[in-house]
Amino acid sequence: MADRKQGRIAVPTPIKHVVVLMMENRSFDHLIGDCKKLKAKGGALNGRNVYQGTPVPQQPGAARKVAKDPGHDTSDVIVQLGPSEGVAEMGGFVADYAACHHDLDTAGRAEVMRYHAEGTLPAFKALVDNFLVCDRWHASVPGPTWVNRLFALSGTSLGRVKMPNGILNLNLHWYDQTTVFDRLNESKKEWKVYFGDTPLSLLFVHQWSPENAVRHHHMQAFYQDAAGPAEDFPDFAFIEPAYSEPGANDAHPPHDIVESDALVAKVYNAIRSNQALWESTLLIILFDEHGGFYDHVPPPPAKSKESTPPDHHEEEYTFDRLGVRVPAILVSPYVKNDICSTVFDHTSMLRYLKKLWGLGDLGQRTANANTFDEQILAEPRADTPEKISATTSLPAAPPLPVEALTDHQAALVAMSQNLEALTGEDPSVIAARNRHVLTGPQSQVDAAVDRVDAFLEASRAKNAQRRASSK
Repeated sequence: MADRKQGRIAVPTPIKHVVVLMMENRSFDHLIGDCKKLKAKGGALNGRNVYQGTPVPQQPGAARKVAKDPGHDTSDVIVQLGPSEGVAEMGGFVADYAACHHDLDTAGRAEVMRYHAEGTLPAFKALVDNFLVCDRWHASVPGPTWVNRLFALSGTSLGRVKMPNGILNLNLHWYDQTTVFDRLNESKKEWKVYFGDTPLSLLFVHQWSPENAVRHHHMQAFYQDAAGPAEDFPDFAFIEPAYSEPGANDAHPPHDIVESDALVAKVYNAIRSNQALWESTLLIILFDEHGGFYDHVPPPPAKSKESTPPDHHEEEYTFDRLGVRVPAILVSPYVKNDICSTVFDHTSMLRYLKKLWGLGDLGQRTANANTFDEQILAEPRADTPEKISATTSLPAAPPLPVEALTDHQAALVAMSQNLEALTGEDPSVIAARNRHVLTGPQSQVDAAVDRVDAFLEASRAKNAQRRASSK
């Protein structure tokens, strides 16, 4: 049992490492709701919307690549959660999708109601079939990627829910709040961020310090670290997928969901193949928000007024309701093959880390969050799969032309411009890069990746200088 008064896990725990893989923009029903284990509990997926008098039911057959990205800004989500044509709640998904994309036909509008049939995504199926599924894990806020990732790593978005509106109109804010990485530093816990191309964790001001920036590594380093001695693996690892082509595997439309399934398999297999690491690790597979895809469970209110951000800004949103359900799977030899229906949100992960390692304060939302420490077993199971496959039965998807960046990608490009100002690069290099940006969306992505790599390289040099001068 947990020591509630002190906020610590009172009994010895086998968990020494926590790995979080946070993917993008899929709802619970859409991605894993069709699995037998879940249907046995809650029945078939039979939700519906009505659009212009025509019922649009939930149905299998979700596209491998969704060309038209559903809306998921807070204004969109409020519409999606509301009533529409006789549907009392969760009735506005189709109407909002149609409003976002006026050129959609009847079949196209139905895409937000479709889900992936069981077995089409075998890596996700294997984890659902063998580990602990949290079927009431909600995004922290009914809104887009940034706000939910800010909550996941700091417990607040400082009252903001808006994404930057384009690569030059930044709409950026000074996110200088205390993060989980700061609290880990205080507790002398080792951490790393492993990323595919442009780590969004660099949005936090405190992450710009050289000693924090150097803890960001490309994904290849994760596989190398996972193959090494378990005692050398970081206490906390946060994995950010590749958000842009080539190689996108974040699950954000229009990217190929099969690539996301493959990433999940690779991360699991890397940990599972190192027995010492496997027997001391909790892997959390999580999605930041629902991405505009339908889910039939209405989000609950936040637990209390004390769950609002600590700055109490409510100009953009009141923060009094959680977001849509997202896929969340706890993977470890120390969790049951079961379903946990406690209401969680992303700050539940922070609450668990606080209790696991005695971390400092991370805001009222985190302090009031439900958490899952009591789901951790004292003894390991011996029936977990040694390897999982990502071979899919989904039909091959043709490549989609990159005609424009998604809002999330544009926001990453905007973030990279801030980082570029911190590198001290030659002005001629910066000017050439900025000229390249004007040639098209792929060039904008390439420039963002280049800026991030330049920033991290400069940070490593500064950190090395600092260490040398301190000797």
